Amino acid sequence: MTSKERKRLTDAGIARLRPRDREYTVWDSRVPFLGVRIRPSGGRSYVILQETGGRSRRVSLGPVSTKNIAEVRRQCLALQTSAGANKSPEPARAIPLFRDFVAGEWKKSHFDRYKPSTRRSSRIVLASRVLPIFGSKPLDRITPAQVGHWFDAFSRTAPGGANRTLDLFRQIMNFAIACGYIERNPTRGVKRNRRPALTRFLSREEIGRLHKALDEDTGKDSRQQADIIRLLLLTGCRLSEIVHLRWSEVHDDTLALADSKTGPRKIPLNMQARRILERQPRSGSQFVFPSPFDPSRPRCLRLALWYRIRREAGIEEAGDANILAPGQGLRDRLEHGIHRIPGRRPSNSGPAGHMTGSVRFIHPLSPCIVAFSRRPARPIASAEAVLLLHLFLLFSILHLNAGPRAAIETLGHCGRGGSG
Repeated sequence: MTSKERKRLTDAGIARLRPRDREYTVWDSRVPFLGVRIRPSGGRSYVILQETGGRSRRVSLGPVSTKNIAEVRRQCLALQTSAGANKSPEPARAIPLFRDFVAGEWKKSHFDRYKPSTRRSSRIVLASRVLPIFGSKPLDRITPAQVGHWFDAFSRTAPGGANRTLDLFRQIMNFAIACGYIERNPTRGVKRNRRPALTRFLSREEIGRLHKALDEDTGKDSRQQADIIRLLLLTGCRLSEIVHLRWSEVHDDTLALADSKTGPRKIPLNMQARRILERQPRSGSQFVFPSPFDPSRPRCLRLALWYRIRREAGIEEAGDANILAPGQGLRDRLEHGIHRIPGRRPSNSGPAGHMTGSVRFIHPLSPCIVAFSRRPARPIASAEAVLLLHLFLLFSILHLNAGPRAAIETLGHCGRGGSG
């Protein structure tokens, strides 16, 4: 059947139309300018032929699932009667270009509600990775094959970045479906890149070598980077949260982060973390770690010291891992939480803001736990031991997805390796 062939369209006949390698249209023999367009993806929609300035173009009337052929014929004939026998009906709704949809409806409904940091990152990936490829295409002309080729090319250089951008792209196209512009999301069926499991643990000896290597770097810029790494160890914060830390967010024993990945939150500080912050120079900058070239801005996210210090400490392979510090003893665990060191998977994309993937970690969640962890070491009474055991099991199950047996084994290991 050619694209110009006409037949009497029926609901049953439309349901039997099958997709082909290329898009085609079946025109109605009763209403000359009415047809059904069938896409390779399987989507079917009513179209009308509209004459504008001596040229004809096809305008979609929506998917065939929204109304039957009799209703569409009546609508078209009514429009034809009101507009005149020689005029085509006005289109119900035109399909916007991807860039116009992003800058208009999607921006008002989603983008404007994002946190400032999320808006910045979304704006960057859209401008550099999505709009140059799909910006000039109508929403209904973006095909799964095009999305697949784009994602494969992106994944060759930055698999993690490709995953995050695909999630944003998919969310935009889902909103286009909700707005009635398309029937099927072209990102559907594109699978995210599998990421390696991050389960690397540092021993107490490796932690000691790391601190020793950090202490031996005495350069001015190295001292600043070393303090950033130490704070990452002691707080479990993300790299951007420490590098962009402002003095207004630093309080006596907490960091009151105004904008984190999960929104505003408070991070308790132990004694070592407070000492690191107290020794930072107050140069008039609003940032705790200002740029050495422009104090009005924070330093860059790339820490050159981290790549060198890993070699010196003999933990170079830790760049692919989330580093935890077991064996510190129950009291140290409750005070310091579970530690995390920055590291990133090597790629050609450069740092993307996080030097590791997401990791579950425990902060000293309650002031009463912090106060107890700072008490002088002494034999623990049986009631206190039971309380600590219950707290540790609860945190392990809720925050680390560990079973009770694994939590008990970890608790026993801490009791043998640490004090009190």
